[in-house]
Amino acid sequence: MAEMKVNIAGVEWKNPVTTGSGTFGFGREYNEYFNLSELGAVCLKALSAVPRLGNPSPRIAETPKGILNSVGLQNPGAEVFLERELPWLRQFDTKLIANLCGSTIEDYVKVAEMMGDSVDMFELNISCPNVKEGGMAFGTNAKMIEEITQKVKAVSKVPLIVKLSPNVTDIAEMARAAEAGGADALSLINTLFGMKIDVKTRRPVLYNNMGGLSGPAVKPVAVRMVYQVRQAVKLPIIGMGGITTGEDAIEFLLAGANAVAVGTAGIVDPYAWIRVRDEIEAYLDENHIKDVNDIVGMVEMH
Repeated sequence: MAEMKVNIAGVEWKNPVTTGSGTFGFGREYNEYFNLSELGAVCLKALSAVPRLGNPSPRIAETPKGILNSVGLQNPGAEVFLERELPWLRQFDTKLIANLCGSTIEDYVKVAEMMGDSVDMFELNISCPNVKEGGMAFGTNAKMIEEITQKVKAVSKVPLIVKLSPNVTDIAEMARAAEAGGADALSLINTLFGMKIDVKTRRPVLYNNMGGLSGPAVKPVAVRMVYQVRQAVKLPIIGMGGITTGEDAIEFLLAGANAVAVGTAGIVDPYAWIRVRDEIEAYLDENHIKDVNDIVGMVEMH
């Protein structure tokens, strides 16, 4: 049996599979299908310093090989999470990653302070719109990435993962900015910006007009970006974007990811995370690879 343990910024996961933030809630629904202890880590839905209602519906739309969402980071806020959800999650033998969001840098700093060391890692969601910059996402500007990473890192009591937005011209530049700001690890990609129009009503299907595209449709973009980021920085990488099978996950590992996150696939198949984990292990055994870490970044380019 191949060794499946991975080390992400000093935190040991029992296997390289986690959940994509926003697709797993706080895990209660999926725990009815499998024990959360089976996962290397659980990345929770976004948390803000104060509760958020999210966007009006419709906020999900199906597209070929994917979905568009504009849920709007609906969550009960850090305080309610710490009181109600965290004690329940702590019964499982898995690492917990809190995804942090906000509308200003101060918001992010506040939620990081509120969370303290209650979880094992933070993931900084820099695809949030920055209200002070007219709604432009934090993650589309390298200077802003470095600044927000630096400020959250200064108060962070646990390793900090920065989640990169793919809606940029040069993903490597954004990765280097996060590294310069003191990020301990990177995760990518977040959703691609997309839109769907109902031709009968001539209106966008989503109430918010545009949303984030996820699912198999984004996978080739995600694999390419993970490869480019691996060439640019030394930090551990959690790769994500359209992973539905173990083979998909292996592509990300070969491209340079140290671990993978499965998200949209779980909406179709609630066992997707366990299946992907088992299929990674089967691939390693079939190819006589003793340790999952041995294939990281081992793509052979032409």
